Amino acid sequence: MAHPLSRIIDQLKREPSRTGSIVITMFGDAIVPRGGSVWLGTLLAFFETLDIDAGVVRTAMSRLAADGWLTREKVGRNSFYRLADKGRETFEAATRHIYDPPPSGWTGRFELLLIGNGEDRDASREALRNAGFGSPLPGVWVAPSGVPVPEEAAGAIRLEVSAEDDSGRRLLGASWPLERTADAYLKFMKTFEPLRAALARGADLSEADAFTARILLIHYYRRVVLRDPLLPESLLPADWPGRTARELCAEIYRALLAPSEQWLDRHGTNEKGALPPARKLLERRFEA
Repeated sequence: MAHPLSRIIDQLKREPSRTGSIVITMFGDAIVPRGGSVWLGTLLAFFETLDIDAGVVRTAMSRLAADGWLTREKVGRNSFYRLADKGRETFEAATRHIYDPPPSGWTGRFELLLIGNGEDRDASREALRNAGFGSPLPGVWVAPSGVPVPEEAAGAIRLEVSAEDDSGRRLLGASWPLERTADAYLKFMKTFEPLRAALARGADLSEADAFTARILLIHYYRRVVLRDPLLPESLLPADWPGRTARELCAEIYRALLAPSEQWLDRHGTNEKGALPPARKLLERRFEA
């Protein structure tokens, strides 16, 4: 019988290199809850399980640092990385979007942001997408009312609009590619359902395999859910797969959490030594 991770890793190898994206996933999912700093050697040990060369990882780390995502601290010959202040709010908004329950108590209204300057548009684009905003036109961003506006878009003109009439619904349809997002959710479920089934049968994954599976699970889920505006159910198609995908992700995540944390206990290192224990927030992830 094939190893439960074989299909997922094979799929990863067929895609363009996403080493930098996986690094960001690992920081958000596993390193930030343990203090936020990690030794490069810990990262190399993880990527070795994916058969990704150390040189590729070092290049990705240098690029992330140059782009302002990470900062590096040298202690002797060892390098330690943590998230940079730049983009921290964007990162935290993305984390809430991935793990927190979908928002409730929708008012029936939407936040409309107008950003005129081209430079401001570029600076705020990624932050707005990660916060759950969609864009029907250049410089125009939309999200359900109550979604926090990221700092990068603090200078935008803000309006409220209703989604109850036809023009409002057309605005939603132009703001988010819901059909593509639905297809991506279905592909995610097809990729990870065999792993869920294997875990339900009592598959005995090593600590290293559990950590690898956990990071790849969130890596693939993150790529879909951050494109999902988490609209109220009343505005979604009847067969919307987002809820089922979240339930699948949550079930697998809970099954992997304990053994994957044990791998970090044994191998995770920062400039002070072993990584501190994870905060309690890990146990609250994917709550209903």
